[in-house]
Amino acid sequence: MSIEAREFIRRFEEFCPLWLAEEGDPVGFHIGTLDKPVNRIMMTLDVRPEVVQEAITKKVDLIVAKHPPIFRPIKRLTADDPQTAMYMELVKHDIAVYAAHTNMDIIHDGLNDWFCEMLGVKADDYMTRTHVEGLKKLVVYVPEDAAEQMRQALGDAGAGQQGAYHHTSYTMQGQGRFTPTAAAQPAIGHPDVPENVPEARIEVIFPEKRQGQILQAMFAAHPYEEPAYDLISLANDPVTYGIGRVGNLAEPMSIETFCERVKEVFALEGLRLVEPPRNAKKTVQRIAICGGSGGNFYLDALAKRADVYITGDVYYHTAHDMQAHGLTVIDPGHNIERVCIPRFIEKMNAWKEEQNWDVSFVASETNTNPFQYR
Repeated sequence: MSIEAREFIRRFEEFCPLWLAEEGDPVGFHIGTLDKPVNRIMMTLDVRPEVVQEAITKKVDLIVAKHPPIFRPIKRLTADDPQTAMYMELVKHDIAVYAAHTNMDIIHDGLNDWFCEMLGVKADDYMTRTHVEGLKKLVVYVPEDAAEQMRQALGDAGAGQQGAYHHTSYTMQGQGRFTPTAAAQPAIGHPDVPENVPEARIEVIFPEKRQGQILQAMFAAHPYEEPAYDLISLANDPVTYGIGRVGNLAEPMSIETFCERVKEVFALEGLRLVEPPRNAKKTVQRIAICGGSGGNFYLDALAKRADVYITGDVYYHTAHDMQAHGLTVIDPGHNIERVCIPRFIEKMNAWKEEQNWDVSFVASETNTNPFQYR
């Protein structure tokens, strides 16, 4: 039995929320409809004509991509243009498309964290802080027999995510007392009769931006027509997010050795290296990395005292500026972001086990790297 596309996207956005994307980044739902059942979901880096044909052949219902397929407004929708013809093929075969872009870079345990892990870099800071979010606590009182349903609903809506843990909560038992009026339609008891009900006090912490969806989930799961609850702003340290990561290698190494490590880890035929004309550094240890096209962030890498900055698509004149500032830069290309495919397939299968979904996840096998080395 299939699941609803919207149900899957709800779980995806718990991990990779849209509000973390950089301003102007067209993340989210792009093509088709999410109000449909899905049996096969494909993860890809790019949505290209060859990827669409792969999805058609594999009978995919939903594509999740790192790079948004519609990055700029479409002026014409014709079959004469390969790009717009691709969109028409997706609609014709009822294949929905969803994209997560800079939010995938910024999230905790996201793309830049995976890069650091693969390269043996122990990250200790963001390169550039992008979001600071305060925390709130919800306290809600429910009949004891509804407590588990409430905890699950709040966790599914994004409450109780603390570091590497999710669905965290605290529950305490007590007695709820109330007297329904003649105008009430009580789930428990009768009008004008005092009630004393065993209740659970459930406490969950959540990021303040999720308050609306948390409360919506609470009201939907609560059996009472007038739920009793408290919302408390917390003085705890806020949750912070940022683009890029900075950290240290376990041991210093030469830039030549580190370049070979980058090539091996990402299975590269070659890479571009920018070095200052008079590079006095014999070894490197502090590494800054930003997946994708992060040339504009090189000053942040300098501010974090990075020995090397790794990013893709370095512009010619920006490389000159990097040299002038004495920064060594490795450009492994944009396509190293393809590591998101196996990582997300792994996460999606874990969600499948948690939710008992009947759905298959497919890794795109199409090579979308437009560059070759000769």
